[in-house]
Amino acid sequence: MTPDNADFWFLPLGGTGEIGMNMNLYGHDSQWLMVDCGVMFEKNTDVDGEQILHHQAHIQMADPQFIVDHRESLVGLIITHAHEDHIGAVPYLWQQLRCPIYTTAFTAEILKRKLLEVGLDKKVPVTIVEKGQHINIGVFEVEWVALTHSIPDPYALIITTPVGRVFHTADWKLDKQPVIGEHFDETRYRQLANESIDVMVCDSTNANVQGWSESEANLYKGLKHHIANAKGRVVITCFGSNIARIHTIAKIAQQTNRHLGLLGRSLINNMSAARSLGLWTSVETLVDPEHLGYLPSHTVLLVVTGSQGEPRTALHRLSLHSFHAMQLEPGDTVIFSSKVIPGNEMDIEAVISRLKEMQVDVITVDDSALPIHASGHPAVEELTTMYEWIKPDCVIPVHGEPHHIKANAKVAKSVGISEQLLGKNGDLFFIAPVKGIRRNAVKTGRLGVKNKKLVKL
Repeated sequence: MTPDNADFWFLPLGGTGEIGMNMNLYGHDSQWLMVDCGVMFEKNTDVDGEQILHHQAHIQMADPQFIVDHRESLVGLIITHAHEDHIGAVPYLWQQLRCPIYTTAFTAEILKRKLLEVGLDKKVPVTIVEKGQHINIGVFEVEWVALTHSIPDPYALIITTPVGRVFHTADWKLDKQPVIGEHFDETRYRQLANESIDVMVCDSTNANVQGWSESEANLYKGLKHHIANAKGRVVITCFGSNIARIHTIAKIAQQTNRHLGLLGRSLINNMSAARSLGLWTSVETLVDPEHLGYLPSHTVLLVVTGSQGEPRTALHRLSLHSFHAMQLEPGDTVIFSSKVIPGNEMDIEAVISRLKEMQVDVITVDDSALPIHASGHPAVEELTTMYEWIKPDCVIPVHGEPHHIKANAKVAKSVGISEQLLGKNGDLFFIAPVKGIRRNAVKTGRLGVKNKKLVKL
């Protein structure tokens, strides 16, 4: 199955019809371009993907067998941002793909650290791209367009061939006050309405959520209120890649005379990457975790991993009194600056129950009158606004389960986009010469990591 010079194809191998392990292919004139190469974590794993039960595949990713069989035609891999479901499979799969990688600075820094862990740091050709840059990758011309999301350096892609043009959003939101990093590029989006975007391949994660997603800047008031009114230690759990959230918490730590500490490998790794690139501008000094137990409780503010109740994370250990350097005590406060990812309800509730038994005050998004968490994905009003700016001829909803994809298509139709192509992994989407879908064109599946080896699931 090879595209000719009149064809422009989109082929998702992962991340369409499901949430996580994104892997997409674009095909034109006998060449393929991959966009993102991510993982998902099965239950009974921690946030860093470390194995809990040895008989389970704790890290899972889309099976790339189709493109491995056509590796001589794969001209490159673009990573849109550094979340695990977009970048995490690269260390496991690059030996099979063996193609150049293109990404922006923060994402490249995170990738470098991942490749170092598996001995590939000096073997993988990585090109760092800047906002607005155009690069020819084989027969594809690619432009990077600034977005906002819940991690630094997220970018959309304009992928152009002689027979068609696609706007590939990856993950995004329209945050007017993102706290850290680039603002979204409304001017460029509006220009695209006059540049004949044939298809917009769009994030569907929150397409069934009404309104407009919360801005990161709007969380300051709520977080400060809870921290300022807490009597003992304050522990905040959030996603470790959200540097903007940690920046806000650091600012509040200074204002409330608390010492800031970080617990959790992924959290510390992301912070280190942000510092190395100048994305971290706060001047506070982080407290060594080993010193936390010696500080007066009312002076301590911790940011920890474990917002989804994952075993082995910092919050999980604190809830079991198994963190050696410090113990939580009655009167301390734990704030969940995060949403519940479906499927994790029981794990989170178990952590909360243990904390409450310890007489620790627990504050969740539902308990707070003021916002303390902001999603990184567009709700209905943002989708509507983006579609009205860009005016694509057709929409292909991705990044979501079937009900998310249907909701996204409904929004597109409501603003006058007459064609929506709804499918799943393995469906071949035709962008040119005519639009359409060939169902189940490619066999898809999953790979898992067992005993440090890839196995088919």
